[in-house]
Amino acid sequence: MFKKIIVKIGERGLLFKKGSYVRHLQPGVYRLNPFSGDTIIVLNAAKRFSVPDKEQSLFMHDAKLLEELTVADVQDYEVALHFEDGKFASLLTAGTHAFWNVMKRHTFLRADIRRPEVPEEIDRALLPKLQGYIQTIEVASHEAGVLFYNNVRQRELRPGKYYFWKGPVAVQVRTIDLRQQQLDMTGQEIMTEDKVTLRLNFVCQYRISDPLKALEIKSFEEQMYILLQLVLREYVGTLKLDDLLRMKREIALFVLSRLNEQSERYGVNFLSAGLKDIILPGDIKDIMNTVLLAEKKAQANLITRREETASTRSLLNTAKLMDENGTLYRLKELEFLEKICEKIGTISLTGGGNLLEQLNSLLGARTADKA
Repeated sequence: MFKKIIVKIGERGLLFKKGSYVRHLQPGVYRLNPFSGDTIIVLNAAKRFSVPDKEQSLFMHDAKLLEELTVADVQDYEVALHFEDGKFASLLTAGTHAFWNVMKRHTFLRADIRRPEVPEEIDRALLPKLQGYIQTIEVASHEAGVLFYNNVRQRELRPGKYYFWKGPVAVQVRTIDLRQQQLDMTGQEIMTEDKVTLRLNFVCQYRISDPLKALEIKSFEEQMYILLQLVLREYVGTLKLDDLLRMKREIALFVLSRLNEQSERYGVNFLSAGLKDIILPGDIKDIMNTVLLAEKKAQANLITRREETASTRSLLNTAKLMDENGTLYRLKELEFLEKICEKIGTISLTGGGNLLEQLNSLLGARTADKA
């Protein structure tokens, strides 16, 4: 009794005799003698060529079989993007991969992972499907990146998104912030020329102009702080306390100028600098307050004397005018009489005559006495 095996269209058969591969079979009907030790393995020609429990190399000597297979031999340093009829199917790693070409057309795009950056010819739309094989690094719009392969610097990266293979080469990107930054120096103790120890709060703004040079400096911000500290000590140490308090703007201009002399060395542009606060020791502050109070009192006394002198001079001028002009004198008397009347609630008169006559008599008598 023969055993019937049917190989359908879209399938291929592999004939084995006593476990050894003989040849591949096209679609059709095959009858096997159950006592011959022959077996047929039927494979789907739409899927990858794979024989359970058999090494793929056992079949690669069959020229007829190879005509219906597309074989990709991927090296250890490669990956291959596998496309079926032009559409991405999978990513192949090192090894030999065989696919039936009777149902679909198979093509491959190879990449050498010893060159870590994913080449431009690989469509970026495919990269989300390769997440396990690539790493993504982003450089923000306000940053510059510096690319390293195995800790060796390669080049500067502009803002954007970059893709690298996860392979034998370690990839690192260090980013540098290119926005304006601020360096604050708070409570810095410095001694003036006249041996007064005070504390300064100073600030400067800068922007990194050369990221590669900035990366060459270990502990970049600490070294910037020390540079600012040394420049301040250099300048403040040549000034006395009174000069320092008077020359705040000059200090800022000097420090900014000296910092910019070092800008090329550090890869930095210093934009502005300013002295925020001068904090004096307690005893010096008391002395300064005493001096200030004495100065203000002296200024107040001077102003008072000036006002008194001006007032006396004005009275003298008025008296001269009244001596020279009787009518003016009379008007001045009436003015003072009016002011007196405004402050008096009740006026009592003795003797005859009305109020106006008595007042006229009083003022007339005074005028006669003066004459």
